[in-house]
Amino acid sequence: MQSSLFGLTEQQSQERYTMQNPQLLRVALTGHDDVLARKGAMVAYQGLMEFDGEYQSNAQRRSRAHTGEGLDLMRCSGQGTVYLANLAQYIHVVDVDHDGLTVDSSYVLALDSSLHTEVIAVDSQYGISGTGKYQLNISGTGKVALMTSGQPLMMQVTPDKYVSADADAIVAWSTSLRVQMQAQTHSSGVFRRRGNTGEGWELSFLGQGFALVQPSELMPPQNAQIGQGLAAQYGMGQHGAHGQNQNNAWS
Repeated sequence: MQSSLFGLTEQQSQERYTMQNPQLLRVALTGHDDVLARKGAMVAYQGLMEFDGEYQSNAQRRSRAHTGEGLDLMRCSGQGTVYLANLAQYIHVVDVDHDGLTVDSSYVLALDSSLHTEVIAVDSQYGISGTGKYQLNISGTGKVALMTSGQPLMMQVTPDKYVSADADAIVAWSTSLRVQMQAQTHSSGVFRRRGNTGEGWELSFLGQGFALVQPSELMPPQNAQIGQGLAAQYGMGQHGAHGQNQNNAWS
């Protein structure tokens, strides 16, 4: 049998994380350090591998129930190679160091088991919950694989140039940045999109670091079941972005 498909063989590398292609991640395990991956993200593997559900403490479960933010992970262990992907989204491997990384958990594909995660609240002058209100801090030293719908934009933030991004499009940012959730409208109209512009909540970043933005605002695959009702249209409530509509992770 002949086909150009035979040119799409695995990428050989000594690195732990290797991009097989822009939408497929190859992770090499040596039997020592496990990797935590999004549940159901394994598409293939080679070698002696085991996949187990990752334990969540009572505090983590309570935090997830209250905020809608958290990670549903499986532990990949053993000796071999595992291939990870999610809905053909673009994958980006990021080194986490002492500066830390803040992400929307819906965009996390995998991370080193040595990294620590913690749910945080984003400052909001209106005190609402919904898209962008709660995020996930990742700290320690290791790598994390993020997903985006399309090729993202990395925006530099400096003390003399702050950045604002749509809360539905922001993927991650430097933990050291000062962040505020806001809407450019008066308080009596805060739950409406700004006039007829179609724009809603935004996050403003100040300080020194970066902000990663994807070219998509919660655009689901075909036939996805998303939340119903007025609140869901604005990313709020139990049917909003942290309810049935889990950003770009559709189940």
